[in-house]
Amino acid sequence: MSTYEARLAALRVQLKKEQLDGFVVPICDEHMSEYVGEYAQRLGWLTGFGGSAGNAVVLSEEAAIFTDGRYTLQVREQVDGRNWQYVGVPETSIAAWLKAHAPQGGRIGYDPWVHTKGWVENAAAALKAKGAELVPVSRNPIDAVWDDQPSRSAAHLVVHEDRYAGQNSAEKRAQIAEWLTTRNLDSTVIAALDSVAWLLNVRGADVARTPVALSFVLAHADGTADLFVAPEKVSDAVRAHLGNAVRLHAPEEFVPALKAMAGKRVAVDPERSVAAIFGALKDGGASIVELRDPTILPKAQKNPIEQAGHRAAQARDGAALSGFLHWMHATAHQGGLTELSAAAKLQDFRVATGQLRDLSFDTISATGPNGAHCHYKVDEASNRAIEPNSIYLVDSGGQYLDGTTDVTRTIWVGPGEPTPEMKDRFTRVLKGHIALALAVFPEGTRGAQLDTMARAALWQGGLDYAHGTGHGVGSFLAVHEGPQRIGKFTGSQAGTDEPLLPGMILSNEPGYYKAGEYGIRIENLILVEERQIAGAEGTYYGFENLTWAPIDKTLVDTSLLTRDELRWWDDYHARVLEIVGPQLEGEAKDWLAEACAPLGRGVS
Repeated sequence: MSTYEARLAALRVQLKKEQLDGFVVPICDEHMSEYVGEYAQRLGWLTGFGGSAGNAVVLSEEAAIFTDGRYTLQVREQVDGRNWQYVGVPETSIAAWLKAHAPQGGRIGYDPWVHTKGWVENAAAALKAKGAELVPVSRNPIDAVWDDQPSRSAAHLVVHEDRYAGQNSAEKRAQIAEWLTTRNLDSTVIAALDSVAWLLNVRGADVARTPVALSFVLAHADGTADLFVAPEKVSDAVRAHLGNAVRLHAPEEFVPALKAMAGKRVAVDPERSVAAIFGALKDGGASIVELRDPTILPKAQKNPIEQAGHRAAQARDGAALSGFLHWMHATAHQGGLTELSAAAKLQDFRVATGQLRDLSFDTISATGPNGAHCHYKVDEASNRAIEPNSIYLVDSGGQYLDGTTDVTRTIWVGPGEPTPEMKDRFTRVLKGHIALALAVFPEGTRGAQLDTMARAALWQGGLDYAHGTGHGVGSFLAVHEGPQRIGKFTGSQAGTDEPLLPGMILSNEPGYYKAGEYGIRIENLILVEERQIAGAEGTYYGFENLTWAPIDKTLVDTSLLTRDELRWWDDYHARVLEIVGPQLEGEAKDWLAEACAPLGRGVS
C-alpha cells in the first residue's frame, strides 16, 4: 500500500469512528486564504496534489478530487486515479457530486473553519435532497490521523513602515470606522490575512511567499480594533506601533469575543469569512450584516506612495530578470541546466539586489512538456533538463518592501530555430498581450469584458488557454489579490464582474499550452490609470505598464503583427532599455541592447 493509500485508509477509519459516511477536504485555512500554512495543507497530505486550488470528497467506498482547468494535467500526474476520481470544476460542483454519490441517509462531515457559510448552505441543501445530512465537526478528522502535522508558525509580526504603506494605520482604521458609522454598524470582522496586514500596517511570515501573520481583527465604529494573535509573536516595537487603540488578545479569545457581541450589528464578509465565524456570532446573539470586507477596495486601489513603490520594485526586479535572461542566453544552449538549477540562479539574481525579502511564489521553471502545466511546480521528482532547441517558460516574482512582482517570460533555447507552429502560437499570445496592454475602456468596465481582447488572436486559430488572463497584485502582500480579475468566468467570486478602478494593479498574462510538448505565457503587471481623451464623453481608463524585461524576439513571427503591434513592441523595448539598461553592465548590457533592438524598422 502506498503512502497516500494508507493515509486515505486511515482517514476512512477515523470517519467511521466519528460515525461519518464522508468528509470534504479543501485547500483552505481559517482565513479563506489561497495560499495556506503547512499545517493547513490537508489536501496535499491526503492526496499528493501540489496545486494551490482544489477540493476532495472522501466517502466510505469512493473518493473524488476537484480541480479547475489549470490543473487538469497536474492532478492526473500527482494523484492516483485508482483511488480518486478526477472531477473538473466549474463544470461540476462538490454539492452536485455529493447529491449524486452520497449514500441515502448518510452523514457527510465538514470543518466549519475551512468553508464559507454559502458553501455550507448549498452543500446541505444538495444533501437534504438526497436524504443525507451535512455535519459540522469539532476537530478536523485529518488532524487526528496526521501524526507529523506541522505546527503553526511562530514568526514575529513586523511593522510595515508608513513610507511604504503611504497611509498610517490610524487613518485606515478611521476610514473603516466611517464606513461602519454610515451603515449604522458597530463592528466588522476582518478575517482575510492580507486585510489584517493592510489595515494595521504589519507584516508576518506565517505563510510561505506571502508576508502575513495568522490573526483576526474586530474593527469598531470608534476607530479602535481588537487583534487576535499569538502574544509571543508580537514584539515591543509592534506593540508601540499599534498603540493603545489596538487591543491585543490571544487567538483562543476570538470565538468568545464573537459570542459576546449580543445586540451588536456586525458586518461579516461571506466570501472571506468561514462558517464558524457566522456560527459564533449567531450563537452570541449578534445581528449579522453580510457585506464585503471594507478594506478590500482601499487595499486594491494603490495610493500614490504604493504606486511609486511598485514602479521602483518592478524596475529593480526587471533588471534581475534581464540579467538572468542574458545568463540563459549565454549558457542554456550548452546543456547542463535543469529547471531547478535555473530557478535557483534566477533567485540568486534577485537576492543580489540586496532588497529581496522573499519570492512572491514558488518559481514556475518549466521546459518541454512541463511547460504545458499552467501552474507547474518543479521538484526533484519532476525536474527536467533544459535541452537545446526547446522552449523554456519561467513565471516568477519577488517580495520587496516597496512592491510585489510577478512576471513570465518564455524563451527559445537554441542553437536551432523554433518551429513555425511555436512561432505562430507565441505570436498569437503576444498579440493578445499587446491588445490588453493598449486597451482603453470606459468607467465601469469589468475584467470579463476585457478578457476576449487577450484571447481573440488565439481564438482565430482555434486555440485557447484554461486560466484567467489577469489577477490583482498586492503591495508587499499577496501576489494574488482581489477583488479585480480579468478572465472568462463571471460571478461574485470570480472577480471578473468587479469594475476596474484607478490604482488597481493586474497581471496581463495570456498563454498557450500544448499538452506533452511545451507551454507559452507572456506576463507583465499593469496599473489602471485614467486617460485624458479629447472630446471624451465620460471617464475612460487605460493601463500603465509596470514590468520591464525583454520579450524573446526569436519566437516572434513579425508577419503576423500589425503596424500598431510592431510599434508597441518597439516602444516597450525602448523603455526596457531606458529603465533596465543603466542597471546592467558589460556583456549583459550589450545583450540587452540587442534584445531590445526594434522589430518594426521603417514602421510609421
